[in-house]
Amino acid sequence: MLIATTPAPGHIVSMVEVSRELTRRGHEVRWYTGRAFRDRVERTGAVFEPMTAGLDFGGLSREEAFPDHAGLTGIESFRVGVRDIFYRTAPGQARDLTAILARFPADCLLADDMCYGACFAAERSGTPLAWLNNSVYILGSRDTAPLGGGLPPGTSWPGRVRDAMLRWAADHLLMRELRREADRARVRAGLDRLSTPAMENIARPPVLYLMATVPSFEFPRGDLLPGTHFVGGLFGAPPEGFEPPDWWGELDAGLPVVLVTQGTTANDVGRLLVPAVRALAGEDVLVVVTTGSTPDVDLLRPLPDNVRVERFVPYHHLLPRVDVMVTNGGYNGVNAALARGVPLVAAPGSEENPDVAARIAWSGTGIVLKRRAVSESALRQAVRSVLREERYRLRARALAREHEGRDAARRAADLIEATAESHGRIPSGGVTP
Repeated sequence: MLIATTPAPGHIVSMVEVSRELTRRGHEVRWYTGRAFRDRVERTGAVFEPMTAGLDFGGLSREEAFPDHAGLTGIESFRVGVRDIFYRTAPGQARDLTAILARFPADCLLADDMCYGACFAAERSGTPLAWLNNSVYILGSRDTAPLGGGLPPGTSWPGRVRDAMLRWAADHLLMRELRREADRARVRAGLDRLSTPAMENIARPPVLYLMATVPSFEFPRGDLLPGTHFVGGLFGAPPEGFEPPDWWGELDAGLPVVLVTQGTTANDVGRLLVPAVRALAGEDVLVVVTTGSTPDVDLLRPLPDNVRVERFVPYHHLLPRVDVMVTNGGYNGVNAALARGVPLVAAPGSEENPDVAARIAWSGTGIVLKRRAVSESALRQAVRSVLREERYRLRARALAREHEGRDAARRAADLIEATAESHGRIPSGGVTP
């Protein structure tokens, strides 16, 4: 098995459990990604394969890796991010992966669903391709609006007309240059252009598409790609040697606990963390703020008496004690909260965050704030509403029940083995001891 992932934390985290399960079953696994993740890769039992021709921006924030992205918002941030992070890096990744496949003829190539260099290498080599999502379902549908706008699907006749018009506009106007960029990337990789809509003309679809969530957190479609399977959340094992912070006992003091987080890579502390801390300062709640890679934590000071700040606290330990999560809409964090039955307040940032937030609103698991500057009053009212109105918690708990009983890593490995078997790559029954 050859795994390939974009060198960013959100594209790595779900793959860890799958890699560990594949190696546990006796498969030989190699994993191509950024050097910053080498230790994490090798702890799964996989052999690390470094990026050489592929751009290795692992360990950097988006603004550090792509300085000209700073300040971009909305659809422009989405478009430029897809172009620079995923499309323009694909030909180099493909060269690396083609060279690896020449000396390691894998039975299946498993990639995150935006590692397009893996798609190119699979297409050229004939290796069966499987995707593991790192965010929302990325393929278009006649039943939904296009990605990037953060819109729910239209359910009425006017809504379906709206979605059709938006799909046309995205393909022919908003994403026209992105379509051309995809054509150029394929030509550089020695592949023919595809006559499919923008965002889909970059790569042929996979044989297997694994969604690390539950069906109730994805828009329904009548044209879902064959081979799509919802396996449940992949959140990894609890970290070993967790030492709780000094204030940990306060989580059991009886106050509602509000977790405020903007994920591991977003670093604009002023957009969400500062207004959230100020908004909740006078509330009868305990506020836990996790800052991730944010460097400007001093902007949060002076800290109100009810606020505790840490760079990172493992969700495995923290989420069972949380009553509401305030988030920028990061996909993995949102799914981790819902798997624990924690309702949400989302203030979506850039990239795919608005599309994740649209699914929060559609599933009834939380409140979504508008994407303009986040106000303290709006945050305060949203948190109050989610804590007070039981409907949000009931919906979050319903999704948590969907997650229960799903062994996502085992199911994913079963499906990957079946894919390789169906293509004559490994004997029927796999190599499970």
